[in-house]
Amino acid sequence: MNRHLLRDLSAAAVAALLVLTAVLVGRAIEHRDGSLRVGRPPLLATWDPHVGPGTPAALVVAVAVVAYGPALAARLPWRPLLLAVWGAGLAWTWSLALVDGWHRGIAEQLTTKSEYLPVVGRFHDIPAALRDFSGHILIDAPDNWPAHVAGHPPGATLTFVLLDRVGLGGGGWAGVFCITLGTTAAVAVLITVRTLADESLARRAAPFLVLAPAAVWVGTSADGYFAAVAAWAVALLALAVRGHRPGWTGFASGLLFGLTVYLSYGLTLMATLAGAVLLLGSRRPLPFALAGFAVVPVLFTAYGFDWWEAYRLLVTRYHQGAGGVRPYGYWVWANLACTVVIVGPATVAGLRRTGVMLVRRGRNHGPRHDLRLAVLVLAALLALLVADLSGMSKAETERIWLPFAVWLLPACAWLTGARGWLAGQAVLALLVNHLLLTGW
Repeated sequence: MNRHLLRDLSAAAVAALLVLTAVLVGRAIEHRDGSLRVGRPPLLATWDPHVGPGTPAALVVAVAVVAYGPALAARLPWRPLLLAVWGAGLAWTWSLALVDGWHRGIAEQLTTKSEYLPVVGRFHDIPAALRDFSGHILIDAPDNWPAHVAGHPPGATLTFVLLDRVGLGGGGWAGVFCITLGTTAAVAVLITVRTLADESLARRAAPFLVLAPAAVWVGTSADGYFAAVAAWAVALLALAVRGHRPGWTGFASGLLFGLTVYLSYGLTLMATLAGAVLLLGSRRPLPFALAGFAVVPVLFTAYGFDWWEAYRLLVTRYHQGAGGVRPYGYWVWANLACTVVIVGPATVAGLRRTGVMLVRRGRNHGPRHDLRLAVLVLAALLALLVADLSGMSKAETERIWLPFAVWLLPACAWLTGARGWLAGQAVLALLVNHLLLTGW
């Protein structure tokens, strides 16, 4: 065993120890006073060993990607590779979701009392609903919004309102929409890595973007959809700064970044990734991007929704609910344990390699494209750490941080022995999905 592999395995072992510590300490805290407000610390889940209709398919997909993924990623033409990544990601995410069955795994996920779909009927007059939106955020407000509606700008809820308007209402269609869109995030990440860094790095990362344990939560929450919108915003900006129709791609990127911050308040932190992209390319498309970014805020403001007022009220609402009870001293590090679970041991080892890459480049060693990828990964890690330190992400980060986590996965491109690491990723996802019933 070479020393690099040994160090990679050591990094993964330290991460596993972090998760184990979070489990043991979390169980002790929850037994003592119940302040964590999660069923299976550090995850929002319950212990429920089970198999389901998706189990055989999940095993087949995992074995196929481990056995053939690296070779296919190396030799497929670029565009067919992108389609293959999306198709394999769809198969992996759908099979994992269906381990819990159609109703429990998909159709019911977005219909619980804390989710978006129960309030669709209150948006029969969309302009009026937007004008009154902030008046229902606080817990003591009349007809207060459910937790997820109150916790996000109205763009999130409006997505499902519009789906309902075009005849795709209900939890089943909502789940199909989130999985279909959410799995495109991998394609956006690959395009970005190829555009800003190197195609060979993107190809080596491709199988890891398919078999990410994060697929467990992409298949059960709207946050996978948020992650895809944010990822395409970054990808289009990358194309713009590298001269690919910079006016159109820059404007489209800004439009999606504007939508992103009206889907989730916390995704304002995607500015770190936008900054990294601008650092790695031309700043000439910036005016186009800013023009595109202005569109969504102007529309929502014109219809009477004040983003800043709503965010201020959300902070109060957050502390009125579970966020005011959950201890910061536990979650500030246990959130990182949740991140280990969604990105897997391979990504932890890849992050170690990222650090090594940055040190080597600082000593004038290593190719320039490696540095570009390292900057992109580091920007995502920075966004995640800022979210963690803010205290506004205590628990449930296995879904909330999906938009940041997908950008950590390309760090796996530097790993050797890809099949072994992919097998570890798949085993982790299968164990989580078959031993636990995950929330949201």
